[in-house]
Amino acid sequence: MNQPFPPKGRLVGKGVESIRPDIESLLAIMVRLRDREHGCPWDAKQDFDSIAPYTIEEAYEVADAIQRRDFEELRDELGDLLFQVVFHARMAEEAGHFDFHDVVAALSDKLTRRHPHVFGDVRYANVEEQSRAWAALKAQERAGKQPDGDPSALAGIARGLPEWRRALQLQERAATVGFDWPGPQPVLDKLVEEIGELRVEFAQGDRDKLEDELGDVLFVLVNLARHAKVDPAHALRRANAKFERRFRRMETLAGEAGENLQGQSLDEQDALWDRVKAEERRR
Repeated sequence: MNQPFPPKGRLVGKGVESIRPDIESLLAIMVRLRDREHGCPWDAKQDFDSIAPYTIEEAYEVADAIQRRDFEELRDELGDLLFQVVFHARMAEEAGHFDFHDVVAALSDKLTRRHPHVFGDVRYANVEEQSRAWAALKAQERAGKQPDGDPSALAGIARGLPEWRRALQLQERAATVGFDWPGPQPVLDKLVEEIGELRVEFAQGDRDKLEDELGDVLFVLVNLARHAKVDPAHALRRANAKFERRFRRMETLAGEAGENLQGQSLDEQDALWDRVKAEERRR
C-alpha cells in the first residue's frame, strides 16, 4: 500500500522542497515524519494508543474555536485534526490494514449511501422523516457488520466516548424502539425525583450510593438537554465561559479596590459576583 512521494511535493534531505499544499504532499510529509531513519523520533515511535488522546484533544480544540468564533484559529485547529486522521491512516498503512485513500473512499461511499434523497430518487416529507430513515440506515449497517453479534438496539455505541456523549447516544438509540419520555415535562419531574434521592444520600453519607444518585441526576440532565434539542456539551461550554468571565471580573474588581479576592469573606465575594451580574445585565 505504500504510496510514492507525489512529484508535485518532493521531500529531499532533511527539509521540504517545492511542497505544494495538497493532500498528497501532506501524506508525503507524514511518511517522512514516520521514517525510522530520517524522520522525527517522537512521531516514529507513536502508535494508535499513544496518539488517540491527542485526537480527542484536537477535536475539543476545534469545538472551542467554533464556540469563540475565532475562525483563524479554527483553520489551524481543523488542520491539527486533519493531521490526526493522516497520522492514524499512515500507521494503519504501515501495518497493512488500509491507507488514507481507503478512508476517503469509505467516507464517500457512506455519505452517498446515507443520503439517497440527494444522490438517489428517495424523497422525505420532512426533516423528522429523514432523521428516522437515517437511523434505520445506520441500524442496517450495524446489522450488516455484525450479523451474528450483539442484537441489542444499543450495540455498537463506543465505550471510549466521553460519558456525557455516550449517555446521549444510549438515550437516542433507546428512543428508536419507543423507550423514551413523551416530552420535557416528565423529564423535569424525573429530575426533581432524582435530586430528592440525591439529598437523601448526602445525608446518609454512603459514598457509593451517593455516586450512583449523582450519576442518575447527570444522566437525566443529558436526557433533558436531548428533549430541549440542546447539545449538553455546548451548554456546559457556555456555562464554563460565563463562570470564567464573571470570576475574572470579580478578581479585577477586587484588585481595583486594593484587595485580594482570596482574602475576602464569602459574603464579600458573593457581593462582587452580584455586582458582575448586574454589570452584564446593564450591558
